[in-house]
Amino acid sequence: MLSPDDLTALWVTLKLAAVSTVLLIFLATPLAWWLSQTRARGRVLVEAVVTLPLVLPPTVLGFYLLLLLGPKGLVGGVLEDIGIGHLAFSFSGLVVGSMIYSLPFVVQPLQNAFAATGTRLLEVAATLRASPLDRFLTVALPLARRGYFTAAVLAFAHTLGEFGVIIMLGGNIPGETRVASIAIYNHVEALDYGSAHALALTLVVFSLVLLSLVYALNRRGQSVGVPG
Repeated sequence: MLSPDDLTALWVTLKLAAVSTVLLIFLATPLAWWLSQTRARGRVLVEAVVTLPLVLPPTVLGFYLLLLLGPKGLVGGVLEDIGIGHLAFSFSGLVVGSMIYSLPFVVQPLQNAFAATGTRLLEVAATLRASPLDRFLTVALPLARRGYFTAAVLAFAHTLGEFGVIIMLGGNIPGETRVASIAIYNHVEALDYGSAHALALTLVVFSLVLLSLVYALNRRGQSVGVPG
């Protein structure tokens, strides 16, 4: 059984994953579309920056985000000056950190989905005098729907297991920044392996279900020949 504190940590985790995923889908869509369509020389550098969170240690990313979003940071300092307050050790800061940390898990599936749609249907829509925005909304987006589902599930599941970025940027504030991974660490540190096991198993089962949905959808789409 999960304790009330563990349920709170699990709720913070799910809320963080949901908010981060929704915002990331919207913000990553233009970037993924541009990467799938452009031949600009700067594309390689942009792709490298997007992929960087995959190879950087999470604590490194969390450390620099702490400097950036803290009270004396470039972003946090400006927010302090205008009266909003810095984002370090807050849920809003965790959302920003989670979005950056999960960026490649959203951009890459969307980029691949947009690239797989090809250009023929877009060219046909252009001959019918559809604007670039209309072609994107009515042709590219529907064809990339499986890519969106994959990106959303991967981002959500990836956020469930975040630790390094969160502990560096958000700390361990109950009900605010203490997520399930940190709660598990606290239980292990206290030698409470039973509580750690209960919470860890909950995350394992939940993540397994999400990933199974992705694979099942992709296999179904391939079997019926659904593009995107």
